Amino acid sequence: MDKAALGRLEKLDLRSHWKNEAKDFTPWLAEPRNVQLLGDALALELEVESTEKSVGPFFADILCKDIGRDSWVLIENQIEPTDHTHLGQILTYAAGLEAKTIIWIAERFTSEHRAALDWLNEITLEDFNFFGVEIELWRIGDSAPAPKFNVVCQPNDWSRSVRASAARGELTEAKALQLEFWLAFEKHLKENSKLRCHRPAPQNWMSMSIGRSQCHLSAVASTYDSEAGRFGGELRMELVLSGEDAKAQFAQIESQKSSIESAIGVPLTWHNPTDKRMCRIYVRRVANIEDRPQWPAYHEWLREKLEVFHKVFAPLVKTLHG
Repeated sequence: MDKAALGRLEKLDLRSHWKNEAKDFTPWLAEPRNVQLLGDALALELEVESTEKSVGPFFADILCKDIGRDSWVLIENQIEPTDHTHLGQILTYAAGLEAKTIIWIAERFTSEHRAALDWLNEITLEDFNFFGVEIELWRIGDSAPAPKFNVVCQPNDWSRSVRASAARGELTEAKALQLEFWLAFEKHLKENSKLRCHRPAPQNWMSMSIGRSQCHLSAVASTYDSEAGRFGGELRMELVLSGEDAKAQFAQIESQKSSIESAIGVPLTWHNPTDKRMCRIYVRRVANIEDRPQWPAYHEWLREKLEVFHKVFAPLVKTLHG
């Protein structure tokens, strides 16, 4: 390969592409493909609800819905270094909009404002999340400018999960093992897949958004063997349907059972209990998460099933009625 033929990355000034923050940058960021790019960087599935959202006499840049958690997300952006004015705005807007996730985007974060977001992540309840994101523009030669989001502040998953669980008296030896298992799975996904699950927690599941509220994918590492009806352990990958329309949506999906199982490649368990609203469609295998040497194989099995479930079910759930 001719090394002389390689291009050179060139970093661009943000205002060379976006002249005005409110008229140019905010509308660009609110486009579905661009907010998806931001969501990918944060492992969130974001859907824009409105721009310039009124908060009393003020206006928040972008209000989104976190589809996976069914909660509000505030995005406040600027194409210059962070300042105290915007810090005050994100707190004011977050309170007025009852946002659970706050994303502050800027050209550059000062050390003081990084420290402020880190402090907010430290003192707030685990349901609240503060992200600091720097935006860059790059090009190679005469190529079109390419945006790049760099996450510089985010919740500390390990310490927050441990602290919250300890405060509730839940961090038993088993809970600590579950948290460690999912943290290792999160690392495996980052290294081997483009898909991202929600934050690890000391519990037997880890969920992922799939593009529709009250529907999600769930990776499960259980100490109960559902097929044998006794303790022993299993892994499952599930599509979970909840809410008032779960039964009707399950029926719509089940009507395509043959083609779905053909696409997945294995028979599935179709769980629709008459006495419960929640329905699940899943595949399982025997496993023992206390067997640490088997974790790499377990994580790879979950990754493979997560990817095929997402490929098959993500387009399907968006067509459901109800």
